[in-house]
Amino acid sequence: MDSAGDLHQGVSNGTNTLNIHVEVHMKSSSTAKKETVKLHVLDLLKRHRMVFGDFKWTEFDDEFLVNNVESVAIVDADFMQPVDLSNSCLSIHVFTLNYEGPMTENLDEEDNLVAANQWLLPAEEFHGIWESLIYENGIKSQLLDYVSTTIFFSDKNVDSNLIAWNRVVLLHGPPGTGKTSLCKALAQKLSIRLSNRYKYGQFVEINSHSLFSKWFSESGKLVAKMFQAIQQLINDPDALVFVLIDEVESLTAARSASQAGTEPSDAIRVVNSVLTQLDQIKRYPNVVILATSNVTEKIDLAFVDRADIKQYIGPPSPEAIFNIYLSCLDELMRCQIICPKEQLLTYRELKMLGFLENSVSQLSMFLRRIALKSKGLSGRVLRKLPFLAHALYVKTPTVTLERFLEALALAVDKQFEERTKLTNSV
Repeated sequence: MDSAGDLHQGVSNGTNTLNIHVEVHMKSSSTAKKETVKLHVLDLLKRHRMVFGDFKWTEFDDEFLVNNVESVAIVDADFMQPVDLSNSCLSIHVFTLNYEGPMTENLDEEDNLVAANQWLLPAEEFHGIWESLIYENGIKSQLLDYVSTTIFFSDKNVDSNLIAWNRVVLLHGPPGTGKTSLCKALAQKLSIRLSNRYKYGQFVEINSHSLFSKWFSESGKLVAKMFQAIQQLINDPDALVFVLIDEVESLTAARSASQAGTEPSDAIRVVNSVLTQLDQIKRYPNVVILATSNVTEKIDLAFVDRADIKQYIGPPSPEAIFNIYLSCLDELMRCQIICPKEQLLTYRELKMLGFLENSVSQLSMFLRRIALKSKGLSGRVLRKLPFLAHALYVKTPTVTLERFLEALALAVDKQFEERTKLTNSV
């Protein structure tokens, strides 16, 4: 299901052949042709053909790559053993980031109420989000496979009356688990992954709250106007369009309030207008509708029925927490805040050792204990804790890894203490 035009190498008819995705981030100043870039990247991969999992090159011994490329990365590689790239099927995706930032669509110019934000993909603002989100059970790869299949079925002209799919993804779960970020990262990843099928991507984030922040006598018309702008994007067959409705339960809340007589009837017209417009645009092969909800039981059943995938995004497990902390520590060591740089074992390596503590695994096991007692904290909170650890307990320009882990443990304890105080006060 690779997009047409991807550059492949290796034998693809063997059951053991791996499909390896390689992302090539071009410099914004580069005018090099993609096919030329791919040839130079292939030469790089031939020289470094043995890999183990994800890997990124940011320094090159090839002058062409030095002048034109920011990085070459092997991504989304979940294989357990070293892999010989010369015996793999390579999909090379070349992309340049867009730095323009979002455009806005206003409902009411006088009150400056933003109905939607729109990004041209791949966007600089979304760069790196995919890698920063850590989940278990293959959630990210499953979502990638789902959307790739929708595009594949559309390209093959599969009759949607016989095999039904709506191109609608619903992510639900508690706040702070990265649902909105995952939607943005998924759109970014697919705009890169399918860059040979579509010339560019568009990401439109609808602000559900602004639709109901005050009543407009012509709100239905304003919603229609907003979707007309989305329709213009979809009409371009070279564009892959993602439409995000964040906190979709707010649509349900407005409908319920209207039916109870506590809100003007205009509310239900807005909701019905949004659902009608979604039904119209989802028929197009180049659009994917993404939605998030913090309160699953309050989602409108009419919308839930439209979703092909209803993916729960919960708080991170201890293993995911460990990996989140590990990525934070790697960044602090890269910036030389934690110094000297020390190698920590991965969770997989600790597991292979049976979580045996010795001189090699001591600090890694310390981090695992911190991860275990961090269970229950959201990903949003977890990524703040290294900053709080430094601000509250380090307070020096540089710190050793052992000392920083001690500070991180104290920051976790303080987080739970503050949560208890807040709960008691409420």
